[in-house]
Amino acid sequence: MHTNRVYSYIILLAVSVTLFTNFGFNNTLHYFLFINEAGSSYTSALESTYLAHHQWWRLLSPTFLHFSLTHLIFNCLWIYILGSRIEIIDGKNIFLLVFLLTSLAGNLGEFLFTGNYFFGGLSGAIYGLIGYCFIIELDNRFRRYDITESIYIFMFLWLLLGFTGLLSVFGFGNVANTAHLVGMMSGFVLGLIAKFSFKF
Repeated sequence: MHTNRVYSYIILLAVSVTLFTNFGFNNTLHYFLFINEAGSSYTSALESTYLAHHQWWRLLSPTFLHFSLTHLIFNCLWIYILGSRIEIIDGKNIFLLVFLLTSLAGNLGEFLFTGNYFFGGLSGAIYGLIGYCFIIELDNRFRRYDITESIYIFMFLWLLLGFTGLLSVFGFGNVANTAHLVGMMSGFVLGLIAKFSFKF
């Protein structure tokens, strides 16, 4: 892993936050990093959490929370696979922009559409990166990032499996499926913008 790469710092931050919060068992830090305070409504979240107390980091902080070792390893592996390719080929700025925007979209989507505040993980951003790569690679016969069609198929099927509830049976807990879906959709949009703006 290249230590001067942005994706390396993202992985390091995710591991650090996860260990610091003891996989979600450190309640003080844990609740301080949720997108919303426990039991708060949408209105009180906007007025109190964000407008009054300016806790804007909560929009992004759930991305770095993980609740099991499997969850953490699985997500960090995908950030390494996808992040390294996007960052090397498209540059640090584009990778970081895609990562941040899809993270925000996924987190907000999960909270606004489901009301769930007890979630975390890099998965929303990972699906955003998948969506971004998929759109750009459609016209490049999957050669720009060298991501095989089987990987895309696996990730799309994994997304569908999440909505069936089967993943929780295999030890992945309650999956933030809406965050995955919204993250991927935002990745599609960013991929289209990049394709027509930069002619990728």
